[in-house]
This record gives sequence, structure tokens and C-alpha cells, in this order.
Amino acid sequence: MNVEDVRFFCLSLKNTTESFPFDDVSLVFKVENKMYLLLSLDNSDPPSVAVKCDPEQAEILRKRYAAVEPAYHFNKKHWNTIYLESDMTGDEIKQWIAHSYREVIRKLPRKIREQYD
Repeated sequence: MNVEDVRFFCLSLKNTTESFPFDDVSLVFKVENKMYLLLSLDNSDPPSVAVKCDPEQAEILRKRYAAVEPAYHFNKKHWNTIYLESDMTGDEIKQWIAHSYREVIRKLPRKIREQYD
């Protein structure tokens, strides 16, 4: 999976917006103005994404894949860096991106959250 594949997948999720947050080397993807993914654009080797996970899922993710580590720039209990050129398949990376998206939606007020059910 490459950077453009990640970008395309994120933008296919309902009400997703993208922006340059702090600099021109990353893209932030949000739903309802809440961030669920940070995509590195700085040509890091290998490219990576930071996804949000509940602590239990984060632990599973880290134990299962060698190419996953706590995201140094976020709350390490909930954010994980996934290297796109890892032992994960594209479908598995999409599953974790979707999990991150759902984690944000799960914490929205009920009235807003209902439109995503």
C-alpha cells in the first residue's frame, strides 16, 4: 500500500476531510473535525501512518506486527505508527484505518454518531 492508496481510502470514508496540520510533510484526516489519521508525506523510509486505537486493540496491533510502534508525537496508549511497507497487507492496513475512523465516531455525541450507524 502506498501513500496515494491510503489517501484515496481515507477520502472514501464518510465526511472525511484532509488538511496540512503543522507543516507540509504530513496530512491529517478528520471526521467531524476530529483527527483519526496522520499520513507522513516527508518521503520517510518507509512511509507511515499514525492511527488511533483503543488501548486493547493497540496492544494487539503491536504484538502482531513488528512494523508497528507507539506514535511518538501522540498519546502512546492510543496512537500507533504503521509502516506502509511492512508485513501487513493493504487490506489489513485499511482495517486499522477504518478502526481508527470508528474510534473517533464512537466518541461523538449520540445525535451526530447516529448518522454513521
